[in-house]
Amino acid sequence: MSDKSHINHLLWLTVATIFISTSGALGKFIDLPTPIIIWWRSALAGVFLLLFCLAKKISLKVNSGRDRWTFFLASIFMGAHWITYFYALKLSNVAIGMLSLFTFPVIIALLEPIFTRIKFDPMHILLGITVLIGVYILAPEFDLKSNQLQGILLGILSAVCYSLRILILKTHATNYNGTMLMFYQVGILAIVLMPSLYFFEGSNIKTQYPYVLLLALLTTAIGHTLFINSLKYFKASTASIIGSAQPVFGIIIAYFFLNEIPTLHTFVGGSLILATVFIESVRSKKN
Repeated sequence: MSDKSHINHLLWLTVATIFISTSGALGKFIDLPTPIIIWWRSALAGVFLLLFCLAKKISLKVNSGRDRWTFFLASIFMGAHWITYFYALKLSNVAIGMLSLFTFPVIIALLEPIFTRIKFDPMHILLGITVLIGVYILAPEFDLKSNQLQGILLGILSAVCYSLRILILKTHATNYNGTMLMFYQVGILAIVLMPSLYFFEGSNIKTQYPYVLLLALLTTAIGHTLFINSLKYFKASTASIIGSAQPVFGIIIAYFFLNEIPTLHTFVGGSLILATVFIESVRSKKN
């Protein structure tokens, strides 16, 4: 990979990270039941991605039955990740929800050698621990009697689901276009979650539609597609650790739009995470 090409891939991965970071503030702000939010997010993103695939003449052909199962499993884990993450945001706040989710680089670093032929890299454990220390410093004090602990546990569960989805795609779906992959995942998820429209109250969508639209287009259709495409150029653990800047971006966004004020701990912990991102960005160039 040339220097210019490497910089370009890192740039697009960073853009994807910023776009995906908007999920925290939007997930906390949108006043709808979580399954309804995720259904609208999936359905609208599916429309955007389908139109893009048709305009760019991206093939939607699935090569085998095994790949269909891969898409289905990836979409289920993606849905579980989104739902548990949004519940974590609702129960706590953007900082806790995003930071507990970002245990996933450690989970991926541990699981990736099991899913792929990549040799275990002890450095990823060290970098993962550094991220966790950053997360620990960033997080506010936890009141175990409040909803915050539930938010943390759901955030970690979300991280497990997110990790499994990334590794499934990295292992079995690297030959497909990233936009096409994302289209099938959100399309399947929209179908799976369709019953939620009958069990949850969603009439408030009329006032929340602009924010759901942002979530579907900016965060999902564009952000996640760019991130999936990055898996072609980086190991899953590399892309995930670089993506660990999401909590920092998310907390900044929450400060401006939700008036969630960061503390000194936020800056110290965020600096640790960004330092880890920088180190892995340099190391990834050598891989």
